[in-house]
Amino acid sequence: MGKDALRDKVSIVGVGCCPFGENWDQSPSDMIVDAAYEAYADAGIDEPQKRIEAVFTGSLYTTQGPHECADALKLFERPVSMVSNYCATGTDAFRYGVMSIASGLYDTVLVVGYDKPKDRGVSGPTVMMDSVRDLPKTPAGWFSLCAATYFDRYGAGREDLARIAVKNHHNGTLAPRSWLKREITVDDVLSARMISWPFGLYDCAAQTDGAAAVVLSRTDLARGFRDDPVLVKAVTISSGPNPQKDPGNDFLSWKPNGWAAADAYAQAGISDPRSEIGVAQVHDCFSLTELLAYEDLGFCDKGSAKEHIADGKFELGGDLPVNTDGGLKAFGHPTGATGVRMIYENTLQLQGRAEKRQVKNPRLALSHNLGGHPTACGIAILGRD
Repeated sequence: MGKDALRDKVSIVGVGCCPFGENWDQSPSDMIVDAAYEAYADAGIDEPQKRIEAVFTGSLYTTQGPHECADALKLFERPVSMVSNYCATGTDAFRYGVMSIASGLYDTVLVVGYDKPKDRGVSGPTVMMDSVRDLPKTPAGWFSLCAATYFDRYGAGREDLARIAVKNHHNGTLAPRSWLKREITVDDVLSARMISWPFGLYDCAAQTDGAAAVVLSRTDLARGFRDDPVLVKAVTISSGPNPQKDPGNDFLSWKPNGWAAADAYAQAGISDPRSEIGVAQVHDCFSLTELLAYEDLGFCDKGSAKEHIADGKFELGGDLPVNTDGGLKAFGHPTGATGVRMIYENTLQLQGRAEKRQVKNPRLALSHNLGGHPTACGIAILGRD
């Protein structure tokens, strides 16, 4: 099959998302129900037990597996599958749902991403410090490894990262379901306590609880659900070597980003992402991760991100708005839900439903997750009919 085998065969007909945050008063089932039933209502589905033929769910921290989602939604007598792929989990669950319809197996399916790490009693992933003869064992340590090399090669600095954090905090104040709604300044970022140089507190996304959901259907059936379905142009997952142990790693980019981007652009028929992509949600687990994504995804030339950041290219009013809802930094990062939340936001943007954060007339929208050490990248590209 060709690279365009999936293009336009599947459409998004409904999306939903619960508020992200420290949801102490909700169980995982509560959040799943909130997100899924909003997606059902968005798709005009009154009887999901009759319309949903399969469920693809993603969670990194569940101890119950796919049964947790099936039991919450009472979607029995049909396949309910679970995906776990680091921070790319949500995008991968979406990919399975898309492929199941494009292959002709199902007409309409539900995708749910969720996680509730706050109930685990920690602020982030539990990381086993089992060795002193290895590279950093914390996510901040993994992702900061590129900083010194990148800063030295291209003349960037902490101020450039700070502008990314300021942008995302501002955008988060405009998103009703986001966790952090607080404007910050560059000085706030630079004076915050250090986590793992060059990352201070405001350079780091915090894990939250949350769930997001998408209803997918065959494109030829999509207008039976709503008048403005969103087309799936591409979706892909790329794996790569552990960059901490890869002798070919130059510490200036992440290999899975480039590989996944090339595949997704080929699927979608995109030759110039800088001019064709109208809005993007990228994985800003740390501010440097977002900066590298600009370059790895072809939004700007290698080493030039700091100039585009200074010019406001990636702000809401810029040429290519990025992380319009605040990203992981301000919206929150429940690992399994993040990829689906990005698709939720891009769907609203393409349909003109993003309210105060609405981008001017986007026709293509990209979402990007990077997970692992990082060793996995997921990209989805959506478009208007």
